[in-house]
This record gives sequence, C-alpha cells and structure tokens, in this order.
Amino acid sequence: MKGLVIKNTGNAYIVRTDTGLDIECIAKGNFRLQGIRSTSPVVVGDYVKVDFNADNISYITEIFNRKNYIVRRASNLSKQAHILAANIDLALLFITIKSPDTTTVFIDRFLATAEAYSVPVFLVFNKIDLYDKEDLKYVDALINLYQTIGYQCQKTSLTKETGVNELREIIKDKVTLLAGHSGVGKSLFINVVTGDDNRKVGDISVYHQRGMHTTTFSEMIEIDGGGFLIDTPGIKGFGTINMKEEEVSHYFPEIFKFSDKCFYNNCMHINEPRCAVREALDNHYISNSRYHSYLNILGDIEEGKYR
Repeated sequence: MKGLVIKNTGNAYIVRTDTGLDIECIAKGNFRLQGIRSTSPVVVGDYVKVDFNADNISYITEIFNRKNYIVRRASNLSKQAHILAANIDLALLFITIKSPDTTTVFIDRFLATAEAYSVPVFLVFNKIDLYDKEDLKYVDALINLYQTIGYQCQKTSLTKETGVNELREIIKDKVTLLAGHSGVGKSLFINVVTGDDNRKVGDISVYHQRGMHTTTFSEMIEIDGGGFLIDTPGIKGFGTINMKEEEVSHYFPEIFKFSDKCFYNNCMHINEPRCAVREALDNHYISNSRYHSYLNILGDIEEGKYR
C-alpha cells in the first residue's frame, strides 16, 4: 500500500494512504540517502510503501524517489544530516529582525541549501508592526537585496493579518515548508491560514530574545481549498552538509553569474588574481553580507579556515 508521511512522532510515523486513512507506522529496513547518515531516514512529505505483518503492525518498507528535500547538519551530531522534509513545492522562510533576530548568514545558508536541492524559497519578513522607522529601512534594504538576486519577498504582520492574503495565493495547491527560528511566526501563520486557534504559539525568551519551541515534531497540515503546510521545529542554526567547496558558489546566483569571468576555472574567489567575483564585490554588484555568508559556508568545509 502506498501512502504519504504526514507526521513524525519520534518513534513512529503517521502515513495517509491513497484511501484517506491515517495509519501509525514504524520504519523497517536500512534506508540510506546518497550514503548520508541521517538522524531520521523517513521524513514528512515522503511517499512510502506500507506493509502489514501478522500482528497487524504497519511497517514502512520502502521510500519512493524524492523530487527534492531540505537537509542541514544535525545540531548535536555533526557527521549526521537532519532532513527537514521532502517533496516540497515551496519553502516559506520566516525572518524577523528582532524578537528574535534572524541573521543574514542564517538566511543565506538556508537559501544556498535550497538552491542545492532544488527547493524554491519565498522570504517572509514578519512582525513589521513591532519595528521602528530604522528597523523598517533595514527590512526594505534586505528585501531590495534579495529581490535583486531573484528571490520573492513579502512583508507581513501576522497579528494584524497584513500580507496574509498575498501568502494565501502563493501557497495555494502547493506543499509548502515553513522554516525559520522559533518565535518568528510559523505557528501563528498556520492558525491564521487554517482558522484553527488551537495550535500553540510560542513566547519569546525575555533574557535571550529567542523563540521558545512550540513544535516538537514535523507535521503536514491540509489547507482548505488545496495544498499542505509542513510545520517544522524552529531551527537555531543551519549547518550545511554534503557540499563540495568548489560547488558552493553555484548556490549563490549572483556569485555564480560573475564566476564565469574569473581568470582561473577553479577560482575560489578568496585571494586569487584576476577574480571577477572579488571585482564585482568591490564594485558593489555583490553584497558584503552575501560574500561573508559564502566564506562562512566554506568555513564549514575547511574547518573554520575562512570564518
């Protein structure tokens, strides 16, 4: 029997079958993803094969091919991967510049990973009702930066439902992953879109100004009118994994654009002569923040050499 994994409960999975039944299943077998060691072999969004044994226990025995997925380095197990979800049509990355703050390094690490695994990303700049004039100028500058690169952006205030209708149209009939730090508004967005106020919304730690986890396991929520939202636990950091250093520039569209003009084919855009990327950086065609994020990811691979 074929089904869709709609929830990860830690020790088991909820699979929705083609007939519309939700069945609790256990993963059975040695599932591998391109030789990557993963914290969880089966993830929300996977299409799987389900078998039943004589004791009427349901087992996931096969994962069908994924069209894409989002993966990061597991926070406590640096050699393992943590796959957030699979078969994603769109990722909404929720960003706040205070309560909590989202750094450009975090944004760029997520975007680079999404580029690597063919996941389209839409940037949602939330909590604009909390910002003063200087904060809003910074948000507009970030939006200008990322729109210039080619990413779609939207300013929102979920508490006042500003920008929500635009997002409703964007996610219609899509499988949409919600990503970002704890406290940026993912759970509130689900409440607003689904009209269900039962989902817990997290508070902000006054001392750390960081969000506190409200989502423990990943889950797919069906939207009236078509589509699913994938709710995931908030992410503190986004460590990249399984990237080759010579490929990192490919995941920064504006850097990749200029890299073709570098004198050396294997230019890493660090201190090589006649580097078109460094020249573009000096001429402000590439932002300092994006270039810093590029070096930051190289630092993952080179054990902090370029941090």
